[in-house]
Parts: sequence; structure tokens; C-alpha cells
Amino acid sequence: MDEDRYNSQIEKIASMLVSDNVSVDEQDIAKLKKYREQTMVECKLDEDDSMKMVYEALLYLKLKNSPGVDPIQQGDQFGAGFS
Repeated sequence: MDEDRYNSQIEKIASMLVSDNVSVDEQDIAKLKKYREQTMVECKLDEDDSMKMVYEALLYLKLKNSPGVDPIQQGDQFGAGFS
């Protein structure tokens, strides 16, 4: 998957998480199953890679909502794959 499509999918998952009022600190796999399964179908990824994308979307939201942090510019400092 190219970088633009990857970043677009992260933003799509993040939008869904916000829409569903999921906490950025959520770790319960059962509560995140919906997003993992959608990512598996849309991106043709296995469960592990799909879950990594969901966690990355949560990290993206956490950084996005942090004052003074630009997740796009500073995401690499936190090990995030988006750029």
C-alpha cells in the first residue's frame, strides 16, 4: 500500500473512532474489532497489520488532540508511520 493510501486509511479510521466516541486510550480489542475488520476488508491486510493501523489511528487522534503537537510534522518522534 502506498503512503498516501495508508495515511488516508488512518484518517478514515480516526474519523470513525471519533464518530463512535471511542476513547483515544481504548485498548480493548473487542471494542476495536469493528475497525480492524473494516481495515482488513478495505486494505486486504491480515488481522495483525489491520490492528496496527487501528492503533496508529488512535495514536494519530491522541497527537492531534494534544495542544502544541502537529501529528503530521512530529509523528516520527513518536514512532508513528504517518507523514
